[in-house]
Formats: sequence, C-alpha cells, structure tokens
Amino acid sequence: MHALRPAADWFQRHPRLALALLLGLPLGWMVVVYLGSLGALLVQSFWSLDDYTGQVVRSFSLGSYAQLFSPANRDIVLRSAGMATAVTLAAAVLAFPLAYYMTFRASRRARLLLYLAVVIPLWSSYLVRVYAWKLILAKEGVLSWFVAHLGLDGALQAVLGLPGIGGPSLSLSSIGIFLAFLYVWLPFMILPLQAALERVPRNLLDASSDLGAAPGQTFRRVVLPLALPGVVAGSIFTFSLTLGDFVVPSVLGNSSYFIGQAVLVHQGTSGNLPLAAAFTVVPMLIMGVYLIVARRMGAFNAL
Repeated sequence: MHALRPAADWFQRHPRLALALLLGLPLGWMVVVYLGSLGALLVQSFWSLDDYTGQVVRSFSLGSYAQLFSPANRDIVLRSAGMATAVTLAAAVLAFPLAYYMTFRASRRARLLLYLAVVIPLWSSYLVRVYAWKLILAKEGVLSWFVAHLGLDGALQAVLGLPGIGGPSLSLSSIGIFLAFLYVWLPFMILPLQAALERVPRNLLDASSDLGAAPGQTFRRVVLPLALPGVVAGSIFTFSLTLGDFVVPSVLGNSSYFIGQAVLVHQGTSGNLPLAAAFTVVPMLIMGVYLIVARRMGAFNAL
C-alpha cells in the first residue's frame, strides 16, 4: 500500500489525466468499435454496385440512396416506420396504467410481483418467445380456438380480410407482427415509464389536491408532464428496436419486407452491400430526427 502512495498522490495532483486514463479504454472501444462500424456503414452507403459484373464499386455515388426512393423500397421504409409508430403508441397506452398502478396504488408485495411479471419474459430466449407467438397466432393455434369458442370467428375473419393488415391467419398478417412486437418490446416501455413516475414528488400531488384540483386535473397537469421523459425513453427503445428488427417479420407475416429483412437480403443473398448500408442509414436518420424533436420539446429536461 505504501508503494502505491506516490502514484496515488500524483494522480490526485493531475485529476484530468487520471480521468483520461480511467475513461480512455471504454471511450476508445466506443469510438473504434461502435462509431467506427457506423462510419463504415455510412461510407459503404455511398458506394454502388456494378450492374454488369455485380462487383462493388468503391467510388462516391448516390445511386444506393436513389434506389431507396423506388416504389418497392419506399414501401419497405414506410411499412417499417408505420409498424414502429403503431407499436410505440400501443405500448405507451398499455404501459401507462400498469406503471401508474405499480407506482401509486400497488402494495410493496404487489409491486414486486408486477416487477417480476414484467421482467421474467426478458429472461427467456427472444427466438423462443417469437416462435411461441407463431404457434399462438397460427390458424390452428390457441388464440383462433379461443375466438371460435366465443363465437367470434366471423369477426376475426372480417378483420383478417382487411386490406393491408389482414391475411390467411393471424400468424401471416401484419396484425400478428404487431402483436408479437408489442409483446416483445412492451417491458422496455413499462420500466422507463415506471422509473419516471417514481421520481414524481408526492408533495406536488398533495399541493395540487390542496389547491382544489380534481384527480383528473392533477393527472393531466402534474403527473403526465413529469412522466413524459419516461414515455420518451421508452419510445426510443420500442421504436428503434421495432424499426430495425428482422426476426419477427421473418417468423411471422407474409412476403412484405421490413427494413431489417431488406438489409439481411441485400447483404447476404444479393451481395448488394451499398444498398444494405443505405437501408441501415434510414433508421439512424429517423431516430436522429426524433431525438432532435423530442429535445426541442423539452422531453429530456427531466431525464
């Protein structure tokens, strides 16, 4: 211990250097591996593919980005963004009552049980959960059996007959993809939202009540604005994870591609690395715009 005292004294006299040595390795790892890989994707997105030889041309070109505006690729982007938006909104609607009850109404024991109910599915394999939903939503699955025994088979067939979201069965429709996404990513909305509600000062609620505000007014004017950072944090997870996922649309749904599937096909099957890289830039741009808008709205002030 005495041998280390001079080194400790030296670091104490040079706090900035000590901080640099402490953060150097993780920051270096982030810059080289994380930001480096994103930079490599960005560079490759400006390359092109020779139509005759099929070889990647490593010279600057906007051809890959121009291909994103073709009808097929544009539909992929819009379909992915629309699904991510729908899953995020539905997750917020479902998560808020549960998070509110866990924070303000549940007993300590009930809160612990609800925590476990939310977290335990995350301990199981992601692929197992997705394939379980494929069995649940199949035409001969338990959900269709349950609907038929309730006498609602006609209503289910009417929903599956809707253009754009329907299909032969729930497991081969956009509805099935939506349900699987919602189940998989819902905990990522509940936990940040519950953490944000935990930070709401109880004296503000008491002050609102003392000033004559009704419970609904207190919720709208006090609880909801203070819970907004949790909603934003949860939406970042649910939206970005849905936007880039390729497993759920590959296991469920029909032949309509999502961004993750398009990247996998162009990178693996067709070998069109520039177009695959251009597709990966789309979620980054969408999330960048979303974060800028959320910051300007003040959603990050209480984070």
